[in-house]
Amino acid sequence: MRKPEEQPRWPDRYSRQTRFAPIGESGQRRLEQAGVLIVGCGALGASLAQHMARAGVGLVRIVDRDYVEPSNLQRQVLFDEQDALESLPKAVAAARKLRLINGEIEVDARVQDVTNANVGELLEGMDAVLDGTDNAAARLLLSEHGFRRGIPFFYGGVAGSQGMSASLVPGATACLRCLIGGGESDSGADTCDTIGVIAPAVEWVAALQAAEALKWLSGRREALRRTWLSGDLWHFRVRESALPSPAQGCDICGGAQAAAERGGDADNSRIRGRNAKGARDSRQAAFHLTSLSLNRSGPLAEGEPVHHGFRAQTAVLCGRDTVQVTMEEGIGLDLGEAEQWLAARGCEVTSNPYLVKAAMPEGEKLVLFPDGRILVQGTQDPARATALCGAYLTGMRAAAILR
Repeated sequence: MRKPEEQPRWPDRYSRQTRFAPIGESGQRRLEQAGVLIVGCGALGASLAQHMARAGVGLVRIVDRDYVEPSNLQRQVLFDEQDALESLPKAVAAARKLRLINGEIEVDARVQDVTNANVGELLEGMDAVLDGTDNAAARLLLSEHGFRRGIPFFYGGVAGSQGMSASLVPGATACLRCLIGGGESDSGADTCDTIGVIAPAVEWVAALQAAEALKWLSGRREALRRTWLSGDLWHFRVRESALPSPAQGCDICGGAQAAAERGGDADNSRIRGRNAKGARDSRQAAFHLTSLSLNRSGPLAEGEPVHHGFRAQTAVLCGRDTVQVTMEEGIGLDLGEAEQWLAARGCEVTSNPYLVKAAMPEGEKLVLFPDGRILVQGTQDPARATALCGAYLTGMRAAAILR
């Protein structure tokens, strides 16, 4: 990693972009003052992130709950074989690449899930949300909270050779819930894991999203595409339909404040606030051990306690043959403790500074993160996942996250 004093400063870095008349010098200044939240750093998210970094967006905040695996390399452009060998969290691996692409911007990487508890903080200071997620629940959450704050949501989705994109703008269009309904489950939907995906389809959708985001962030909102666009690159079919206006009966988009363009001195002060906040976050990211023990008595059903005095939530990851088990907010995992504990119980354990992976004799794998999340790979049954967590983590000390 380059030291700050070694960071090159090239006056012509954005010269081809500023010569593009719709952006120009004024649009470039707006980009440099803007902040964008990218949730999900897989295929779409990785491509979106590199587009935003190369364009000079001042703050690129990446949030992802997963880590790099070999099957990602076919389409996720920011990752390489070494990232997969090290099982690096996608947000961490992506941030490393982005800082090499553009050391003049701020990259804020978060290895976490998006929840009701943290979505407000993640949206703080953001001018747009770019959708790289793989599940409806996260999309609906981001759309709802973004609309309430006047922040547009640039939707995108890909499976097989098909993809779709839409720019949802508070005060101008309907919210995502009005467009797709309130169902938070992806059950029955085609995914990359069920029907595969080709990289050109990913790049096509990411290009659509990125172009609309650049229009918005550079202050050229009149150029936004007001349509829902879908297509199939393999058979080359494209469909476009107008986006509906806000639904007056909807408590999300019906009363949403109009999204505002931001720029000038107010934005500069906002960026200074971001930098200060980032320093605070880095100091608060420490963990300490407590005497909390993980207890289990028989197989656990969905929502049953995984450890004494606290409850865990489960979520089946779309098409992944994986269940995410999340401890109660504020309870984390000490990775050093977990590595020793699981190795002593017959698991084949590997680790890095961000996670611990344990292959269990039963065939499934546990992937533990310090924020209290556990991916149970090899099952789609929440009861099985929570039972395995209880069986292998009983008695292990937890970690309380300093707030």
